[in-house]
Amino acid sequence: MKKTIIEFNNFSFQYQVQMEPTLKNINLRIYEGEKVLIVGPSGSGKSTLGQCLNGLIPNIYKGQASGDFLIKGQSAFETSIYDKSSLVSTVLQDTDGQFIGLSVAEDLAFALENDMINLPEMKAKVRDWSERLDLTTLLTHRPQDLSGGQKQRVSLAGILIDESPILLFDEPLANLDPKSGQDTIELIEQLHREGRTTTIIIEHRLEDVLHCPVDRIVLIADGEIAFNGSPNQLLGKTILEENGIREPLYITTLRQLGYQVEKMKTLANVEHLELRRQEFDLTPMIGTKKKKFAPLLDLEGISFGYEKDLILKNVQLSIPKGQRLAIVGKNGAGKSTLAKAICGFIQTKGEYRWQGQDIKGDSIKERAERIGYVLQNPNQMISCSMIFDEVALGLRLRGMEENEIEERVHNVLKTCGLYEMRKWPISALSFGQKKRVTIASILVLDPEIILLDEPTAGQDQRNYTEIMNFLDQLNENGHTIVMITHDMQLMLDYSDRAVVVTDGKIIGDLSPAELLTRPDLLEKANLRETSIFTLAKKLGVDPLALTEFYMRERSSHES
Repeated sequence: MKKTIIEFNNFSFQYQVQMEPTLKNINLRIYEGEKVLIVGPSGSGKSTLGQCLNGLIPNIYKGQASGDFLIKGQSAFETSIYDKSSLVSTVLQDTDGQFIGLSVAEDLAFALENDMINLPEMKAKVRDWSERLDLTTLLTHRPQDLSGGQKQRVSLAGILIDESPILLFDEPLANLDPKSGQDTIELIEQLHREGRTTTIIIEHRLEDVLHCPVDRIVLIADGEIAFNGSPNQLLGKTILEENGIREPLYITTLRQLGYQVEKMKTLANVEHLELRRQEFDLTPMIGTKKKKFAPLLDLEGISFGYEKDLILKNVQLSIPKGQRLAIVGKNGAGKSTLAKAICGFIQTKGEYRWQGQDIKGDSIKERAERIGYVLQNPNQMISCSMIFDEVALGLRLRGMEENEIEERVHNVLKTCGLYEMRKWPISALSFGQKKRVTIASILVLDPEIILLDEPTAGQDQRNYTEIMNFLDQLNENGHTIVMITHDMQLMLDYSDRAVVVTDGKIIGDLSPAELLTRPDLLEKANLRETSIFTLAKKLGVDPLALTEFYMRERSSHES
C-alpha cells in the first residue's frame, strides 16, 4: 500500500499583501517515492505551493492559511524551517538567491558544513557531485560570475549533495541549453530511482520533463487543482491549451497531420507512439519567397577576453534591418558576451558599423538609442519598487510628459499581461512576472533593435505567445529582433535565421529549420533536434519537410 508523505486537505493560503487567496481549497496527496510534475500558468499558485513545501511560507512569506498541510503526518506549518530542510531540499527558480559560498566548492560544501560532516568525506562528496554535474573546472569560480546555465547546475549540486527524502525542483530547466536540460532530467530520474526519493518538479517545459517518465501531472489554474492524473490522460485533452500551457511539439504536429490525438493510448513519449501509416502532402508551398533585408548593423573581427583566454574570437556578424535573428548555443559559449558587445557594455577589438557608419566610439547612452537590451536575470534590471514606476523610468529620464508616459506604459503593460498588476509592488511578483516587467521597460522605449536574452524563460504559453506576438508586431513595423535562446521551438516559430555560437565563435548561420536537421551542428552546440525530427523518423518522412510543414500550418492557423 502506498504511504502518504505530503498531504493537503482543503488547504488555502493568502499573502498579507493580497486581497484574494493564491491557493484555494487544495486537496492533494503525494506518496513516498512518487515523481510528480506540477504545471500551471504564470501566477497560478504553483510556486506558492512549492514555497509551502520548503518552508518559505510561513517562515519568510507571511499570510493566512486554512485547512491542513501535513508532511509525514505532522503539521508542516508547525515544523521549524531548519527541521523542514532535512526533509525537503529545493532548487530555487532564482539561482542567485540560493548562493552562499564565495566559490562553487564552498557553495557545494555549505549544507555538509552545517551537518558537521568530517573534512575528508566532505571533500569526497564535493568532488563526486561536481563531476556528476560537470562543475570540476568551475570549483574555484565565484557562482555570481557564471553563466545562467552554470549557475543552475551549481544550485542543483548544492541541494542534491544533502540527500533529503523529498526533492523539490522549481523551474530546474529555466536557464539550461537543450542538451544540458535533457541531461538534468535524466540525472533527476537517476536520483529518483537510486535514492527512492519523492521528487516534485515545478516546470513550464512540459515536453522536456517528459523526456523521462513521471507518475502524475498536477495542473494548477487560478489557485485550484484543474487536473490530477497521468501524463497520457492529460495530453489527450485540450486542457493544456485552455490553461495557457504549451503542449509537446510532436502532439501539435500530429494534430496538423490529421491524427485523432484524443484516441491515442500512449502520448507521453514520442518514441513510444503507436502510429498508423498514411500519406502526407509535405510539398513546399509554390511561390514562397525569402524576405530581403537592408543592411543595418555589421560586426567585423570582434574579439574579447583576457590575454590568451578569449571569450569572443574574431566574430563576423551582420544583422539586417527588420530581421528576426536567434542566437543559439550551449551554456558558456559566449552568447551573452556577444550581446554585451553589440550593446557597447564591453570594449572589444574589431569594427562596428551602423548602416555603414562607424559607431565603435558610441557611448552606452548613444548605443541604447539604437539597441534595447533585456537581460536574462530580471533582478539585475529592476530599480523601482512599483511596477508602473519601473516601466515608466526610462521615459521619465528622457523628460517625457506624464500623460504620454501613462498612455505608453499602460499599452505595453496590457501587451505583456501586467496591466491588472500595474499598481502592485514588484516584491509581490513571481520570477516570471518580474521577467515580463523588464521586457516591458525596454519595449516602452521603442529602440530600433531589441535584443533579448532568453525572453520567454519561465513564461507560460499564454504570456509567451503575447510577448512574442508583440515582438512580431514590432518586427512588422520595421524593428529588428535579436534573441538569445535555448528554446528550439521559440527559434523555429519566431525567427528567420539562426546563428550558432560555440566556444566564442560562430559555427553556423542558416535557417532554423535547416539547423534542426543538422546533427553535427546540434551536437557541437549542445542543442538537440525537436520532437518533430523523431516523429518524422517514425513516420518515414523527411525531417526538414515535416518541420517546414509544421511552420506553414502554424503560420496559416495564426493568419
